[in-house]
Parts: sequence; structure tokens; C-alpha cells
Amino acid sequence: MIRVLVVEDDPTTAQAHAQYLGRLPGFALAGIATTGSAALRLISESTREGADGIDLVLLDMHLPDMDGLEVCRSIRSARLTIDVIAITAVRDLPVVREAISVGIVQYLIKPFGYPAFVEKLESFASYHGRLTDPATPTTQAAVDSALASLRSTAPGQLPKGLAADTLGAVTALLARADVAWSATELSDHLGLSRVTARRYLEHLAGIGQAARESRHGGSGRPEIEYRWRR
Repeated sequence: MIRVLVVEDDPTTAQAHAQYLGRLPGFALAGIATTGSAALRLISESTREGADGIDLVLLDMHLPDMDGLEVCRSIRSARLTIDVIAITAVRDLPVVREAISVGIVQYLIKPFGYPAFVEKLESFASYHGRLTDPATPTTQAAVDSALASLRSTAPGQLPKGLAADTLGAVTALLARADVAWSATELSDHLGLSRVTARRYLEHLAGIGQAARESRHGGSGRPEIEYRWRR
């Protein structure tokens, strides 16, 4: 479970982000902070022995007492392994560049809808799962693959009929699982039709991110299952 701190000075927006998180499997709301100082206090409390840690901060750049970049610098100076996604209306390229320089892993520009939120969070889940899995070998390919999972797929690069938000959900589910999934199992879990689930799984297999295997056992034809390539 990825524990998330929402840092947003507008209460309505903060609650909307919390509700978005509640709809995403694999994520849990760790708290809401409306100021930078409150965010840093909650982060400090989360590092105490026996406390539930924070894995990710959804950080607004404009806060009443300090800007988001200052919050991020404080996290980095404390040497905390907490990731940050900027969620902001700030579009200035110098700010974007500075955000990247202080370790922000994703940048989500307001206004946005739920599909865009899902795409960013699910791609982060894939990245986080790869880098926190003790079984993942520290090879160049593994590191490249983890970093690549943070990059969104441009809509024009997807085959016709595939949606980026659904692909993100399928990718994250497969990447976090220790077992293989069949199209039937995936369709039941995500509420897709079996045909649609198979199309997304076949797409991931076709681009080399998933391995196809035959699942034997039981009567009838062997079922195809898909396992994330680690």
C-alpha cells in the first residue's frame, strides 16, 4: 500500500484529491495538509518509530506560508526517501525545471480530470513497485525500466481503441503482482470485458513489458496468462 500525503491549500481541491485516491487500489490517504509547515510536521511525525510512513506527497506549489519547492527541499535535506508529485497550476518552465532539480518525479498541471490523475498515480505505482521490490536486480535494464514507467505514453502512440488511463491501471496491477493474470481474472478485477482485458494484455506483451505463458490444469484448452517482465 502506497501511503500518500495531500498538500493543498484549497480544502475543496484537497478533498477531491483524497476522493480520487480512495478510488485507486494500492493507495491509502496518509493525511491532508493545507500549509507547508503542516506538511513538514506530518512528514516528521511519520518518520518516528512505530509510525506509518509516507511514501508519496501530492504537492501544490503555491501554499500560504511557503512554496512547494521549499517543502521539497526540506524533504531532501532530511534525506527522506519520500517521492513527490507536483500538482499545480504553475506552468512557468523555470519552475518546472527547478521542480525536477529538487527531485519531483511527476508534474501534473491543473486543471485535470480523474483519468489524468489515474495515469500519473498508476505510472508512479509501477515505478515505486520496481524500486522497492527486493527481488528486482539492480541492473541497467531494471533501472531504465523503472524510470521509463514514470513516462506517460503519448495518446498517438497507443493502438486505436486503447485508453491511456486504462492502460495505466492494467500496467500497475500487473507490475505490482507476484503472480500471473489471465484476461478473465483481469477483467473481473478492473471491471472490463474479457475481450478488452485481453487487448491491453496483448499490447503489453507486444511491446515486451509482459510475458505470455500457457496455464495448464483443468479441462479444456490451456488459458493464456500474463506476467510482468521484471
